[in-house]
This record gives sequence, structure tokens and C-alpha cells, in this order.
Amino acid sequence: MLLPAEKELRAVLARFADARFRHDLQPTGHSSRELEDTSYTLCVMTGTQTVDEALVAADALLERMTADRRAGTTKATQTLAA
Repeated sequence: MLLPAEKELRAVLARFADARFRHDLQPTGHSSRELEDTSYTLCVMTGTQTVDEALVAADALLERMTADRRAGTTKATQTLAA
């Protein structure tokens, strides 16, 4: 599976949260389609079947990306210090 770019994953999560909020607040045909579209995109990006699985997978991916970025910063700092 190809990993999504962090920026793109965060953007889709934000779109999903916004669509979910607006649909829960005042459901319309448009809000329903938007929520369905962002849910599908999130599932495709994370390689999952359900929104709940996609949200868990997205959190795990973002955690890993953050840890990888910190590890890279630490290694670069250690190299420069040597």
C-alpha cells in the first residue's frame, strides 16, 4: 500500500470532520453526499473498509509520520553535533 502524504491525509481528515459536523448539525442531500465522498476518500487513503477503521488507521499513520520526523531530526542533530 502506498502511504499518503501527511499534508493530504490531514486535509482529508479536516474535510471529513467538517462534513460530519455540518451533516450532523443540519443534514441535507448535499451534506450527505459530501460526507459520503470524504468517507470514501479517507477509506481509500488508509486502505480500510469502514470510517471507524479509517480514522484509527489515519491516527496511527500520523503518529508514525511524526515519530519518523522526530527521529530524522534527532539523527540530523546528532550528526551535526559530531
